[in-house]
Amino acid sequence: MERARSNLDAAEAHLLSLAPNSYVLGQMPCLLNHVQCHLPRTDARRQEFERIARKLGIKDPDHPLLQKDKELGRDDKEAIVKDERRKIINIVRAASSAGLREDVRLRSFRNVVVVTAMLMAVLAIGVAITGYLQPTLIPLCFAPQEAGKVTVVCPTAQSEPFIPEGDTPQPPLPMRRIDDVVKDTAKPQDLLVVELVGLTAAAIATAAAIRRIKGSSERYGLPLALAVLKLPTGAITAFLGLLLMRGQFVPGLSALDTPAQILAWALVFGYAQQLFTRLVDQQGQTVLDNVRGADRPQPAPSPP
Repeated sequence: MERARSNLDAAEAHLLSLAPNSYVLGQMPCLLNHVQCHLPRTDARRQEFERIARKLGIKDPDHPLLQKDKELGRDDKEAIVKDERRKIINIVRAASSAGLREDVRLRSFRNVVVVTAMLMAVLAIGVAITGYLQPTLIPLCFAPQEAGKVTVVCPTAQSEPFIPEGDTPQPPLPMRRIDDVVKDTAKPQDLLVVELVGLTAAAIATAAAIRRIKGSSERYGLPLALAVLKLPTGAITAFLGLLLMRGQFVPGLSALDTPAQILAWALVFGYAQQLFTRLVDQQGQTVLDNVRGADRPQPAPSPP
């Protein structure tokens, strides 16, 4: 499609070279808009094209004093077009090339987002399958202790209170090894449920982010790709967040008391994917703004 568009741009430039002066004169407002859309204000080619447009009486609203200039006749304008035709054609061709490069960058960024979303989805599915086949390989279970009694709590089940081996017996509570209780309590669907809760939270975040999406006339569907990326990311962040809590990475949150608390934290971590994907959303909006107009504010360059 980019090759076809490049050929069409070349054909349009060739048409401008063959068309009579009156045709080019009538096309000047459209050509000026095309140049201003794709070339920045500081570009010498755009400045030269705007100078030619002002000579032809195409007024710039940012320079109201030019309204006082004497209006040229049609023959004089066509004479200017004849003298400046090569510049007009070359600058329009440069603007078309710049617009094509913008679309190529947009497509490349969209492809990166799509591939990343697919990899995240494959990773989430792999984690769910692993948990289903080996429930005790990565158990998201906690063992809160109260008055010497321990209860193993997993996302979809919890054990009866017991006394860990080596502690003081408290009849009639049985004494058991924590690893054995975890093995009995962990269920194949634990990781799947956690990821589904995280995906649900990510879907809510996606729905909330829709209010900031203005839509896009570009055919690449970048806003949709950015929205889809949030879903598997939410499933993965829910799993990883609970894994960090189980590893006592977060002080004070290492022992959840009920399955409902585990799922609630999975919901929080799933929604927290917004902290990571927000940066991707901002970059995507920057890419879209570059395509929609060269006069839009550009991000400041990062310091070396």
